[in-house]
Amino acid sequence: MKIIVTGGAGYIGSHIVKDLIDNGNDVTIFDDLSTGKLENIDSRSIFIKGNTLNLVDVNSAFNNNFDALIHLAAFKDANDSMLNMVEYSNNNIVGSLNIMNACIKFGINKVVLSSTAAVYGLPNYLPIDEMHPLNPLNYYGETKKIIENTLQWYSRCYNLKFAILRYFNAAGYDSKNRIKGLEINPSNLIPIVMETAIGKRKKIEVFGNDFDTKDGTGIRDYIHVTDLSNAHLKSLDYLVNSKKNVIINLGTSIGYSVLDIIQMTEKISNKKVKYSIVDRRIGDPDSVLASNQLAKDILEWEPKHSDLDNLIRSTWVVYNENQFR
Repeated sequence: MKIIVTGGAGYIGSHIVKDLIDNGNDVTIFDDLSTGKLENIDSRSIFIKGNTLNLVDVNSAFNNNFDALIHLAAFKDANDSMLNMVEYSNNNIVGSLNIMNACIKFGINKVVLSSTAAVYGLPNYLPIDEMHPLNPLNYYGETKKIIENTLQWYSRCYNLKFAILRYFNAAGYDSKNRIKGLEINPSNLIPIVMETAIGKRKKIEVFGNDFDTKDGTGIRDYIHVTDLSNAHLKSLDYLVNSKKNVIINLGTSIGYSVLDIIQMTEKISNKKVKYSIVDRRIGDPDSVLASNQLAKDILEWEPKHSDLDNLIRSTWVVYNENQFR
């Protein structure tokens, strides 16, 4: 297939691009490099630098007879989204609408959308399945919810099929060590722990140790980026073969606590990770776990790389190398 990947120079996108090409697809990356990196771009792909808010950029890039779109371009910091709502409205909503409109204009009828577990908000039950109510706690989650809804309306009105993939906590790096570029200003736990281990940060703040969990720290569901990438390929195959829409969670149903992450990093890196306990953040749940049964049933997908050792070890390899570059 001939596929365009928005945000293909980013952390998750660069992994997906390599796997798409390895599986015989022709891939074009559309990215403004605001968070992506040139060093992540596969030389076998076509790279177009452009912004989703610039219609000239979008129309020029999309007018190339693509079979499918994988849309990853978005801002994704939950806390930042509450401080910079205008930026998130423009980038995540207006930019995504421009991309979807281009799909209609140029006849791209298969769309895989990168979404998030943030659309669910506080869990009413665990594990969270796809029937769970959508009640985002932050504006980032709301922007994804809006685009999910819009994509469903577009599918009703146009000849367009979609796969909406709700990621839980993406982590890890390519097992073949082909992706070297680190995330810019990361806000997720594992990159922050890694930056502490290499001395870029003095310590990490652990938000609360009085959760109803085994060690008092919050538990989250981490999914390796290689497993995420595999799900995108399987989703495209599903859209081609079934011609049906699908909304699925991508997680493991297994949770690791903040202290699990810190302790495994210390073990693998042989570095001390300093941390301090601070107040809990308002609204933080004890645990967030995904039900991935639908992905198993519909896509025949199974997470194979998301054990804690591999999540941390594959990440440490890249962070350890980067501190000497």
